[in-house]
Amino acid sequence: MATTPVDGHRLESKSVAIDPVALVVTECITVTSAMRKHTRWAHSSISSILGASSTTRQPPSDARATNHERNRASSKIDLIEDDGSLASRWGLRGKKGQSMQDNPLMSAFAKLRADLKHCKDIQVFDTPALLQPFLQVIRSSSTTAPITSLALIAITKMLSYNIMNPSNPNFSQGMQLLASTVTHCRFEGDNSPSDEVVFLRILKLMEDMICGHSGDVLGDQSVCEMMECALSICCHLRMSEVLRRSAEISMVTMCQVIFARLRTLESEFEEGGGEDVGDMDGNVTQEDMDAARIDSSANGEIGPEKMQKMPRPSSLEVPGQPQSNRPSIDVNASQLDLSKQPEEDEHVTEAKPYGLPSIRELFRVLADLLDPHDRQRTDTLRVMALRIVNVALEVAGPSIANHPSLASLAKDTLCRNLFQLVRSENIAILHESLRVAGTLLATCRSVLKLQQELFLSYVVACLHPRVPIPDEPNIDSSLYQGVPQAPALVKPQPASGTQSGRSTPVPVRDRQRLGMEGGSRKPDAREAMVESVGGLVRIPSYMVELFVNYDCEVDRSDLCTDMIGLLSRNAFPDSATWSTTNVPPLCLDSLLGYVQWIAERLDDEPVTTGLPTPAALREKRAMKRVVIKGATKFNESPKGGIAFLASHGVISDPNDPHAVTSFLKGTTRIDKKVLGDFISKKANDAILDAFMDLFDFRGQRVDEALRQLLNSFRLPGESQLIERIVTVFAEKYFTTAQPKEIEDQDALFVLTYAIIMLNTDQYNPNVKGQNRMKVEDFSRNLRGVNGGGNFDPEYLQEIYDAIKSREIVLPEERENKYAFEHAWKELLIKTQTAENLVICETNIFDADMFAATWRPIVATLNYVFVSATEDAVFQRVIAGYNQCAQIAARYGISECLDHVILSLAKISTLATAAPPSTSLNTEMQASGKSIMVSKFAVDFGRDNKAELATLVLFRIINGNEFAIRDGWTHIVRIIINLFVNSLIPTSFTSISRDLDLPPIPLQSPAQVIERNDRAGEVGLFSAFTSYVSSVMNDEPPEPNDQEIEATLCTVDCINACRFEEILGNVSELPVDSLRSLTTSLLSHLPKQDSPRVIAVKPEMPAPTPIRTNGTKSTSAERPAYDPAMVYVLELATILALRDEETITALGSDVADALQAVIGDAERLHPVALSRTVFYLLALLRASNDHGYIRAPVVLHAISSFREGLLKQCAQPILKGIYGCISGPVELKNEMATSPDFWAVLHNLQPVPEAAGLAFQIAESVADSSGFAITADNYEAAVSLLNAFATAGSVGSRQEQQRDQTGRRGQQPPQDKKPKKNETVVRGARALVVVSQLASRVPALIEQSHLETNEAWRAYWSPVFRCLATQACNPCREIRHQAFTSLQRCLLSTELASPDHTEWTNIFGEVLFPLINQLLKPEVYQTDPLGMSETRVQAAQLLCKIFLHYLVLLSEWDGVLDLWVKIMAIMDRLMNSGQSDTLVEAVPESLKNILLVMSSGGYLVPPSDDPNEQTEQQQQLWAETWARLERFLPGLMPEVFPDQAKDPKQAKRTTYEPPASPKEDNARSLTNTQRPERPASTVAEPQAA
Repeated sequence: MATTPVDGHRLESKSVAIDPVALVVTECITVTSAMRKHTRWAHSSISSILGASSTTRQPPSDARATNHERNRASSKIDLIEDDGSLASRWGLRGKKGQSMQDNPLMSAFAKLRADLKHCKDIQVFDTPALLQPFLQVIRSSSTTAPITSLALIAITKMLSYNIMNPSNPNFSQGMQLLASTVTHCRFEGDNSPSDEVVFLRILKLMEDMICGHSGDVLGDQSVCEMMECALSICCHLRMSEVLRRSAEISMVTMCQVIFARLRTLESEFEEGGGEDVGDMDGNVTQEDMDAARIDSSANGEIGPEKMQKMPRPSSLEVPGQPQSNRPSIDVNASQLDLSKQPEEDEHVTEAKPYGLPSIRELFRVLADLLDPHDRQRTDTLRVMALRIVNVALEVAGPSIANHPSLASLAKDTLCRNLFQLVRSENIAILHESLRVAGTLLATCRSVLKLQQELFLSYVVACLHPRVPIPDEPNIDSSLYQGVPQAPALVKPQPASGTQSGRSTPVPVRDRQRLGMEGGSRKPDAREAMVESVGGLVRIPSYMVELFVNYDCEVDRSDLCTDMIGLLSRNAFPDSATWSTTNVPPLCLDSLLGYVQWIAERLDDEPVTTGLPTPAALREKRAMKRVVIKGATKFNESPKGGIAFLASHGVISDPNDPHAVTSFLKGTTRIDKKVLGDFISKKANDAILDAFMDLFDFRGQRVDEALRQLLNSFRLPGESQLIERIVTVFAEKYFTTAQPKEIEDQDALFVLTYAIIMLNTDQYNPNVKGQNRMKVEDFSRNLRGVNGGGNFDPEYLQEIYDAIKSREIVLPEERENKYAFEHAWKELLIKTQTAENLVICETNIFDADMFAATWRPIVATLNYVFVSATEDAVFQRVIAGYNQCAQIAARYGISECLDHVILSLAKISTLATAAPPSTSLNTEMQASGKSIMVSKFAVDFGRDNKAELATLVLFRIINGNEFAIRDGWTHIVRIIINLFVNSLIPTSFTSISRDLDLPPIPLQSPAQVIERNDRAGEVGLFSAFTSYVSSVMNDEPPEPNDQEIEATLCTVDCINACRFEEILGNVSELPVDSLRSLTTSLLSHLPKQDSPRVIAVKPEMPAPTPIRTNGTKSTSAERPAYDPAMVYVLELATILALRDEETITALGSDVADALQAVIGDAERLHPVALSRTVFYLLALLRASNDHGYIRAPVVLHAISSFREGLLKQCAQPILKGIYGCISGPVELKNEMATSPDFWAVLHNLQPVPEAAGLAFQIAESVADSSGFAITADNYEAAVSLLNAFATAGSVGSRQEQQRDQTGRRGQQPPQDKKPKKNETVVRGARALVVVSQLASRVPALIEQSHLETNEAWRAYWSPVFRCLATQACNPCREIRHQAFTSLQRCLLSTELASPDHTEWTNIFGEVLFPLINQLLKPEVYQTDPLGMSETRVQAAQLLCKIFLHYLVLLSEWDGVLDLWVKIMAIMDRLMNSGQSDTLVEAVPESLKNILLVMSSGGYLVPPSDDPNEQTEQQQQLWAETWARLERFLPGLMPEVFPDQAKDPKQAKRTTYEPPASPKEDNARSLTNTQRPERPASTVAEPQAA
């Protein structure tokens, strides 16, 4: 037959190939044949073979009404009395040849055969009639074991082959009869194995009945009988082990089906309209409950006790007896007779299918079998019962919890017995009880809140070692800090105590009060407990439920954190010393499973229905911490504790005694000794009274009331304090209890004191047994105190007996059964008011739970990772790290993620506190690739565990950057160490291109070695020679192959860390995360008072390889270069510049750091300083809208640099400045107004590599479209542009070289255009810019509000001075551009005005000094070929400007003096003797002027009428004629031919302007005498 599945499905029936009727007949013949072989039935009549009369009969099913009496009679089982008379009345022959009527057992089979002759379909045959002959054989005590076995086999076949099924008539009645018969089977035993075969057949048949279709029609009574029978076989120790084991297997199978029926009943109830399955219990009557009984006692009416009446050995052997005198054996081994045998005339009614009554009764019996104090049952029986109970819980655990009648058994009887069995030293009992406890909590924990706390508290107390973790030599102890050394709130007991000799109690919880401290358990027991804990932790929601229902409840234990602490502590290898070697991996597996469950729930949809909110739980936990802290303070100082609790609202009013005592009595965290001392003090009388009011003494004897009182606190040691407590107790007790045996309150006081003394006397270990107080002594001490009389002796006897049998002592001080019983009673009382455990199949509490438990988990992972050697362990631990990081990042538990990063950073060895030395770094170049061999890289490459930790670390960082806070400090340290050793990129182009700087330079290596491809074999002499050579040259030895290989491993490991990807993630972090990273970066900067520098060799240029063993370089005296600082500052700047949000949030800190670094410029390497300034300027540009950094401050700091240092930093600084002026217009204007801005540009302009950028800056600022040039910086701008133009003089050399080439007749190549000198181009462009600035002079003059003279000198003079200066520049291109710009400026419409004469200074301060300068020989010699042309240009420009302003000059009083000076200048030019070009150009220019002046009426020839010329015209004509005739005779006659014929013209004298020392040289050029005239306001041209 098929076996019963665990889910309780029915057994499938087998099909039968032969005719069922024939099969039944065959079975009848088989049984009767066996009976006839027995001497008792050997002489049966022939009818037993042939069957009954062959008269045609109606089948029972067709004549049910007419044959009711027959069916009724046949449906009864004839009870055969076991008195020996049957053998003499039936089945035996008298004398030989005489025949007696057949035995009823034989005739019943004959009758059945006769009925079956006319049966065509066995399915219509009456079930009781079909079973009757077989049942009579089974219940007959005169049959032997083989015959009974055959009858059992026959019925088993009929059930198995579906010959009997629910479609048969009276099937239910037949099954009831069968159940009753099987459980009351009798047969003659003969001590042969066949006896036990009968038991096996009975078990098989009962199993088929329960598991088959017949199980649906069995009633509660029948099921109870069958369970009683099976249990009797299981429990009977005189039966063989095989039989008892078989009975246990059958019992397990039947229990599976029976308890699985609960789900069927629940489904039927819900289909019938029921809502709460718990209401099903209300539909069952008490009568039904009482009817379903199983006698579990050892002296039942039917069972082992009756069998024991027969003399037999200790084992279950049936003694053989001769023939009819053989005794019978009653096989019903159950211990409770729930179904009496039906009487002869009793009609078997159809029973209601079994349900809750029988299931509850079976559950009750199984729970009772676990009682550890029942001496009639052995541990073997308890082990069997535990297995059966476990199956029941596996099948129907949740259903049991849903039914109050079953749940009450689980809460009380089952848990009480089970939790005591857990303390057993019998390993079999322990294993099974732990398994049952695990199944019970896994399925029914919703109704076992307090019971579960009790069990887990005991397990934690047993398993959590109280010894510190031993230090390992190679493991940093900080890695595993965080593992608790003891469970929460468990304190060691003091060494000694007072009074009864017991130790002073400590403030502990229910688990101590229950006397369930772990003590010392054997290693195997500890392993079993760990396995049990692991099974619970593997339940996905289990740890969450512990956290919600206990850790977040004020008066409950911190079970979740205790469990995690337990697993963490026992995962350390040293725990194997007091357990087994399997315990550490088991605990680690459970711990990692806990983390895995949380990680797998991260993406689940949160379920909140019917659950408390996380915020509410946080409030509860906060309150719990307050209560714990307050209780701790109370234990140290009661007044301080009460004040603290009142300040946090735990005690509503510290002055209200009832409010204080309600808390003190309601919490278990108060030290009972401290409490006793506190309430007994004189000052606390009100509190003592209020405390007594919390007790209800009604209906209790005085010792019982005193016991209740002293269970809440410990009596103080002083007699006065005891007296005060006894006085108040006597008053309260006498008032509330009103005892009849006590006359007055004084008598009660004395009696109470006597009881306390009696308790001390009976249990004081210093008092010998014979000296202890007897009841007579006790009575004698109380003689005459009860109102003048004596107490009732019986009353005193009861008190004496109660104290003698059970000490009055705090429950936590007991270590016996009574302690457990007392605590269990209290637990049951609390259960009545405690809420059910909240099932938490959700992830909404995972964040708070993980935040409370991550420390010991990470500590354990650290220890295991460092100490592990197997790959499987590493895989699990790495997965644990990843999951912890994933959880912490998702729930924002940054502290956990930071700690994981810290731990892995320490293990990786990369986060060294001091920067690694790079003094021996050697760059190896081979096969086109370059690697930096360093001690840092070599050491890391040789440490496989460090490499693995690094990979795990960066994998954790990658993707979780947003949740990291303090962990950035260690990450930055690692990054810096990798950077300085050339293991990560030196630029940040992957995340930002805002900083236009080359990659950060590193320290130059000590040597660069070019390793060519060569044979792998290197001779010993060659290696020695190389080493000696390097030592002699003060070089580090060349790295060997092992060091190179280690370095390559390091490079591969770092590359696998995907650092660039992490940088990309960092660049997109939210501001909060970036703030942490930036803070960590800036924390690595050197302190200002003692700047940190890397201890390396001074910087040196990268040497050129000269020989294969390297090239040595020399040191330079300069500040040490710290690339790490530059790296930190650059990354911080990039992060701050990301967007407007980061500029606002991070810019200020970064700017402060940059300015602090710049402030110590003299101690910085120029590379570091220049880049730092660039970062600061870049930040200045981006943060222009913010006030934390201003341009003038930055520029002043830059201009304060030493000139040489500034020039060394020129390029990056100018890049930064250019970026600023290319940014916001406001910033550009602000910078341009700073004198330091122009000072920096002036200082850097001479630097060749910086001049171009400096000019771009100046040109951009001077752009006329902007407003950067103001009255304040105008002159500085012109001066700077003048400097650029002056620098263009270097172009003269190139020009003169071309001239020399041309004179030699060499033609320059036509296809190659000569490249222009950039300096010359800048100079020419600078003059263009200057001319553009001139166009803004009128506006600047207007804005300045200066006087005309001051304004002209402030704005026009700098421009003309610059252009005039550059008109003498040796470079022709510059001179040409200067003249062009000068002409443009001089011809500006804004220059001259009739309102003032300041503009006339263009002659005396610009043009005249320019020509004088050009006339100097030293100026001429700078460009002999080009200066002649320049002089011509100057002369033409002078004439052109004079003519341009002639109209305005004619109205000026100084025009004559000006014209005289112009002619003098022209005279000097004509007589300079340097070029023929001037000789031609000057006359032409003068001729042009004369014609214009003449046509304009300014130069009028004299006439005869003196009134036709004004005095000025006369003077002008005379001076012109006279001076021109000196150096250009004939010019005037040529222009004025008519005047040349007038002889009077020659007689006129010339006008001589006033002399000055500086003009002597000019006058010496002419010999003409001039008359004296008043001084003119126009200065004569001077030599500049």
